[in-house]
Amino acid sequence: MSFVDRMIPPRPAPAIETKSVSAARITGILLLVLWASLAAALAYMMISNWDTDKFVRYGPRYLSGLWVTASLVTLSIVFGAALSLPIAFARMSGNRVLNGIAYAYVYIFRGTPLLAQLYLIYYGLGSFRPQLESVGLWWFFREAWYCGLLSMTLNTAAYQAEILRGAIQSVPKGQHEGAQSLGLPPTVTFRKIILPQALIVALRPYGNEIILMIKGSAVVAVVTVLDLMGQTRYAFSRTFDYQAYLWAAIFYLSIVEVLRHVWAAIEARLTRHLKR
Repeated sequence: MSFVDRMIPPRPAPAIETKSVSAARITGILLLVLWASLAAALAYMMISNWDTDKFVRYGPRYLSGLWVTASLVTLSIVFGAALSLPIAFARMSGNRVLNGIAYAYVYIFRGTPLLAQLYLIYYGLGSFRPQLESVGLWWFFREAWYCGLLSMTLNTAAYQAEILRGAIQSVPKGQHEGAQSLGLPPTVTFRKIILPQALIVALRPYGNEIILMIKGSAVVAVVTVLDLMGQTRYAFSRTFDYQAYLWAAIFYLSIVEVLRHVWAAIEARLTRHLKR
Protein backbone atom coordinates (compact mmCIF):
# COMPACT_ATOMS: atom_id res chain seq x y z
CA MET A 1 0.00 0.00 0.00
CA SER A 2 1.37 3.41 -0.97
CA PHE A 3 0.56 6.85 0.33
CA VAL A 4 1.65 10.46 -0.28
CA ASP A 5 4.06 11.82 2.29
CA ARG A 6 4.76 15.20 0.72
CA MET A 7 3.05 17.68 -1.64
CA ILE A 8 4.45 18.95 -4.89
CA PRO A 9 5.54 22.56 -4.34
CA PRO A 10 3.50 25.17 -6.22
CA ARG A 11 4.95 26.48 -9.43
CA PRO A 12 4.62 30.01 -10.79
CA ALA A 13 2.07 30.72 -13.49
CA PRO A 14 3.37 30.66 -17.05
CA ALA A 15 4.54 33.98 -18.34
CA ILE A 16 2.17 35.88 -20.59
CA GLU A 17 3.51 35.97 -24.08
CA THR A 18 3.69 39.49 -25.45
CA LYS A 19 2.90 39.81 -29.10
CA SER A 20 5.53 41.65 -30.98
CA VAL A 21 4.47 44.45 -33.28
CA SER A 22 4.78 43.11 -36.79
CA ALA A 23 4.71 44.86 -40.14
CA ALA A 24 1.36 43.25 -40.99
CA ARG A 25 -0.16 44.57 -37.74
CA ILE A 26 1.11 48.09 -38.42
CA THR A 27 -0.21 47.94 -41.98
CA GLY A 28 -3.62 46.80 -40.77
CA ILE A 29 -3.82 49.61 -38.22
CA LEU A 30 -2.83 52.19 -40.84
CA LEU A 31 -5.46 50.89 -43.25
CA LEU A 32 -8.14 51.06 -40.57
CA VAL A 33 -7.13 54.63 -39.77
CA LEU A 34 -7.23 55.49 -43.47
CA TRP A 35 -10.72 54.01 -43.92
CA ALA A 36 -11.97 55.77 -40.78
CA SER A 37 -10.57 59.07 -42.07
CA LEU A 38 -12.24 58.60 -45.44
CA ALA A 39 -15.56 57.75 -43.79
CA ALA A 40 -15.33 60.83 -41.55
CA ALA A 41 -14.45 63.05 -44.54
CA LEU A 42 -17.36 61.60 -46.51
CA ALA A 43 -19.79 62.19 -43.65
CA TYR A 44 -18.55 65.76 -43.23
CA MET A 45 -18.90 66.42 -46.97
CA MET A 46 -22.47 65.12 -46.98
CA ILE A 47 -23.44 67.23 -43.96
CA SER A 48 -21.75 70.39 -45.23
CA ASN A 49 -23.27 70.04 -48.73
CA TRP A 50 -26.77 69.18 -47.51
CA ASP A 51 -29.44 70.66 -49.77
CA THR A 52 -32.96 70.63 -48.35
CA ASP A 53 -34.57 71.50 -51.69
CA LYS A 54 -33.06 68.43 -53.38
CA PHE A 55 -34.10 66.26 -50.46
CA VAL A 56 -37.70 67.45 -50.67
CA ARG A 57 -37.79 67.16 -54.45
CA TYR A 58 -36.10 63.77 -54.96
CA GLY A 59 -36.63 62.08 -51.58
CA PRO A 60 -40.06 60.68 -52.54
CA ARG A 61 -38.56 59.38 -55.78
CA TYR A 62 -35.94 57.43 -53.83
CA LEU A 63 -38.66 55.91 -51.66
CA SER A 64 -40.68 55.00 -54.75
CA GLY A 65 -37.61 53.40 -56.33
CA LEU A 66 -36.90 51.55 -53.09
CA TRP A 67 -40.39 50.06 -53.21
CA VAL A 68 -39.90 48.93 -56.82
CA THR A 69 -36.57 47.33 -55.92
CA ALA A 70 -38.06 45.55 -52.91
CA SER A 71 -41.03 44.24 -54.90
CA LEU A 72 -38.82 43.01 -57.76
CA VAL A 73 -36.41 41.21 -55.45
CA THR A 74 -39.16 39.69 -53.28
CA LEU A 75 -41.21 38.38 -56.20
CA SER A 76 -38.18 37.07 -58.09
CA ILE A 77 -36.92 35.22 -55.00
CA VAL A 78 -40.34 33.65 -54.36
CA PHE A 79 -40.95 32.68 -58.00
CA GLY A 80 -37.34 31.53 -58.33
CA ALA A 81 -37.71 29.31 -55.26
CA ALA A 82 -40.82 27.70 -56.75
CA LEU A 83 -39.04 27.16 -60.08
CA SER A 84 -35.88 25.84 -58.43
CA LEU A 85 -37.66 22.84 -56.89
CA PRO A 86 -38.34 20.92 -60.14
CA ILE A 87 -34.96 21.99 -61.51
CA ALA A 88 -33.14 20.65 -58.44
CA PHE A 89 -35.06 17.35 -58.59
CA ALA A 90 -34.32 17.09 -62.32
CA ARG A 91 -30.61 17.63 -61.59
CA MET A 92 -30.73 14.72 -59.12
CA SER A 93 -32.83 12.54 -61.41
CA GLY A 94 -31.45 9.38 -62.96
CA ASN A 95 -33.20 10.27 -66.21
CA ARG A 96 -30.52 11.53 -68.57
CA VAL A 97 -32.91 13.72 -70.54
CA LEU A 98 -34.26 15.55 -67.49
CA ASN A 99 -30.80 15.79 -65.99
CA GLY A 100 -29.35 17.16 -69.21
CA ILE A 101 -32.07 19.80 -69.63
CA ALA A 102 -31.72 20.95 -66.02
CA TYR A 103 -27.93 20.99 -66.30
CA ALA A 104 -28.09 23.09 -69.46
CA TYR A 105 -30.48 25.55 -67.82
CA VAL A 106 -28.31 25.95 -64.72
CA TYR A 107 -25.13 26.16 -66.80
CA ILE A 108 -26.47 28.89 -69.08
CA PHE A 109 -28.08 31.10 -66.45
CA ARG A 110 -25.19 30.80 -64.00
CA GLY A 111 -22.56 31.24 -66.69
CA THR A 112 -23.91 34.40 -68.33
CA PRO A 113 -24.34 37.88 -66.82
CA LEU A 114 -27.74 38.97 -65.57
CA LEU A 115 -27.47 42.08 -67.73
CA ALA A 116 -27.07 40.00 -70.89
CA GLN A 117 -30.08 37.88 -69.93
CA LEU A 118 -32.13 41.03 -69.36
CA TYR A 119 -31.15 42.40 -72.77
CA LEU A 120 -32.02 39.13 -74.48
CA ILE A 121 -35.46 39.05 -72.88
CA TYR A 122 -36.32 42.74 -73.24
CA TYR A 123 -34.77 43.55 -76.61
CA GLY A 124 -34.44 40.05 -78.08
CA LEU A 125 -37.97 38.80 -77.46
CA GLY A 126 -39.29 42.29 -78.13
CA SER A 127 -38.26 41.88 -81.76
CA PHE A 128 -40.85 39.08 -82.10
CA ARG A 129 -43.78 41.39 -81.50
CA PRO A 130 -46.11 39.93 -84.19
CA GLN A 131 -45.60 36.40 -82.90
CA LEU A 132 -46.08 37.48 -79.28
CA GLU A 133 -49.23 39.40 -80.18
CA SER A 134 -50.63 36.35 -81.95
CA VAL A 135 -50.32 34.27 -78.77
CA GLY A 136 -51.42 37.10 -76.49
CA LEU A 137 -48.11 37.62 -74.66
CA TRP A 138 -47.11 41.03 -75.96
CA TRP A 139 -48.67 42.76 -72.94
CA PHE A 140 -46.07 41.01 -70.81
CA PHE A 141 -42.92 41.51 -72.89
CA ARG A 142 -43.63 45.13 -73.79
CA GLU A 143 -43.31 46.16 -70.12
CA ALA A 144 -39.77 46.58 -68.83
CA TRP A 145 -40.85 45.75 -65.27
CA TYR A 146 -42.16 42.33 -66.27
CA CYS A 147 -39.05 41.62 -68.33
CA GLY A 148 -36.86 42.56 -65.38
CA LEU A 149 -38.88 40.30 -63.09
CA LEU A 150 -38.65 37.40 -65.56
CA SER A 151 -34.89 37.75 -66.04
CA MET A 152 -34.24 37.97 -62.29
CA THR A 153 -36.51 34.99 -61.62
CA LEU A 154 -34.81 32.78 -64.20
CA ASN A 155 -31.39 33.81 -62.95
CA THR A 156 -32.00 33.22 -59.26
CA ALA A 157 -33.84 29.94 -59.96
CA ALA A 158 -30.63 28.49 -61.40
CA TYR A 159 -28.64 29.48 -58.31
CA GLN A 160 -31.32 28.36 -55.87
CA ALA A 161 -31.62 25.00 -57.62
CA GLU A 162 -27.92 24.34 -57.12
CA ILE A 163 -28.11 25.49 -53.49
CA LEU A 164 -31.03 23.16 -52.83
CA ARG A 165 -29.47 20.23 -54.68
CA GLY A 166 -26.21 20.57 -52.78
CA ALA A 167 -28.03 20.87 -49.45
CA ILE A 168 -30.16 17.77 -50.09
CA GLN A 169 -27.17 15.73 -51.18
CA SER A 170 -25.24 16.83 -48.08
CA VAL A 171 -27.66 14.97 -45.80
CA PRO A 172 -25.95 11.70 -44.75
CA LYS A 173 -27.23 8.49 -46.29
CA GLY A 174 -27.75 7.13 -42.80
CA GLN A 175 -30.78 9.38 -42.48
CA HIS A 176 -32.37 7.69 -45.50
CA GLU A 177 -31.47 4.24 -44.21
CA GLY A 178 -32.84 5.01 -40.75
CA ALA A 179 -36.14 6.18 -42.23
CA GLN A 180 -36.37 3.05 -44.38
CA SER A 181 -35.73 0.84 -41.36
CA LEU A 182 -38.70 2.50 -39.65
CA GLY A 183 -40.89 1.82 -42.69
CA LEU A 184 -41.49 5.50 -43.52
CA PRO A 185 -42.69 6.32 -47.04
CA PRO A 186 -40.26 8.27 -49.26
CA THR A 187 -42.49 11.36 -49.28
CA VAL A 188 -42.67 11.46 -45.48
CA THR A 189 -38.93 10.80 -45.26
CA PHE A 190 -38.17 13.71 -47.52
CA ARG A 191 -40.64 16.11 -45.94
CA LYS A 192 -39.99 15.29 -42.29
CA ILE A 193 -36.33 14.25 -42.21
CA ILE A 194 -34.33 15.21 -45.29
CA LEU A 195 -35.77 18.62 -46.19
CA PRO A 196 -35.50 20.21 -42.70
CA GLN A 197 -31.83 19.22 -42.45
CA ALA A 198 -31.16 20.39 -46.01
CA LEU A 199 -32.77 23.78 -45.40
CA ILE A 200 -30.53 24.38 -42.39
CA VAL A 201 -27.50 23.72 -44.59
CA ALA A 202 -28.90 25.94 -47.35
CA LEU A 203 -29.92 28.79 -45.05
CA ARG A 204 -26.72 30.82 -45.30
CA PRO A 205 -26.32 30.34 -49.10
CA TYR A 206 -29.94 31.43 -49.54
CA GLY A 207 -29.19 34.60 -47.58
CA ASN A 208 -26.18 35.30 -49.77
CA GLU A 209 -28.30 34.78 -52.88
CA ILE A 210 -30.91 37.28 -51.66
CA ILE A 211 -28.18 39.85 -50.99
CA LEU A 212 -26.74 39.28 -54.45
CA MET A 213 -30.17 39.75 -56.00
CA ILE A 214 -30.67 43.02 -54.12
CA LYS A 215 -27.45 44.38 -55.54
CA GLY A 216 -27.98 42.80 -58.95
CA SER A 217 -31.45 44.30 -59.28
CA ALA A 218 -29.82 47.62 -60.15
CA VAL A 219 -29.35 46.39 -63.74
CA VAL A 220 -33.06 46.79 -64.49
CA ALA A 221 -32.50 50.55 -64.53
CA VAL A 222 -30.89 50.23 -67.97
CA VAL A 223 -34.23 49.15 -69.47
CA THR A 224 -36.11 52.17 -68.07
CA VAL A 225 -37.38 50.53 -64.86
CA LEU A 226 -37.49 53.26 -62.22
CA ASP A 227 -36.18 51.22 -59.32
CA LEU A 228 -33.81 52.70 -56.74
CA MET A 229 -30.97 52.97 -59.26
CA GLY A 230 -33.32 54.22 -61.96
CA GLN A 231 -34.54 57.05 -59.72
CA THR A 232 -30.93 57.78 -58.81
CA ARG A 233 -30.04 58.16 -62.48
CA TYR A 234 -33.01 60.47 -62.91
CA ALA A 235 -31.95 62.62 -59.95
CA PHE A 236 -28.37 62.80 -61.19
CA SER A 237 -29.47 63.77 -64.71
CA ARG A 238 -31.34 66.75 -63.21
CA THR A 239 -28.80 67.87 -60.60
CA PHE A 240 -25.40 66.51 -61.77
CA ASP A 241 -24.65 66.02 -58.09
CA TYR A 242 -22.54 62.95 -57.34
CA GLN A 243 -24.25 62.66 -53.95
CA ALA A 244 -27.26 61.22 -55.75
CA TYR A 245 -25.31 57.99 -56.26
CA LEU A 246 -23.85 58.25 -52.78
CA TRP A 247 -27.32 58.19 -51.24
CA ALA A 248 -28.23 55.22 -53.42
CA ALA A 249 -25.16 53.38 -52.13
CA ILE A 250 -26.24 54.17 -48.56
CA PHE A 251 -29.72 52.80 -49.26
CA TYR A 252 -28.33 49.56 -50.71
CA LEU A 253 -25.85 49.21 -47.87
CA SER A 254 -28.58 49.73 -45.28
CA ILE A 255 -30.85 47.14 -46.89
CA VAL A 256 -28.06 44.58 -47.04
CA GLU A 257 -26.99 45.25 -43.45
CA VAL A 258 -30.54 44.93 -42.11
CA LEU A 259 -31.10 41.73 -44.08
CA ARG A 260 -27.78 40.32 -42.88
CA HIS A 261 -28.71 40.80 -39.22
CA VAL A 262 -32.25 39.47 -39.74
CA TRP A 263 -30.91 36.39 -41.52
CA ALA A 264 -28.32 35.83 -38.80
CA ALA A 265 -31.08 35.96 -36.18
CA ILE A 266 -33.18 33.48 -38.16
CA GLU A 267 -30.21 31.16 -38.54
CA ALA A 268 -29.39 31.38 -34.83
CA ARG A 269 -33.01 30.58 -33.98
CA LEU A 270 -33.28 27.59 -36.31
CA THR A 271 -29.90 26.12 -35.35
CA ARG A 272 -30.13 26.69 -31.59
CA HIS A 273 -30.34 22.92 -31.02
CA LEU A 274 -26.97 22.44 -32.73
CA LYS A 275 -25.04 24.72 -30.38
CA ARG A 276 -23.16 23.21 -27.47
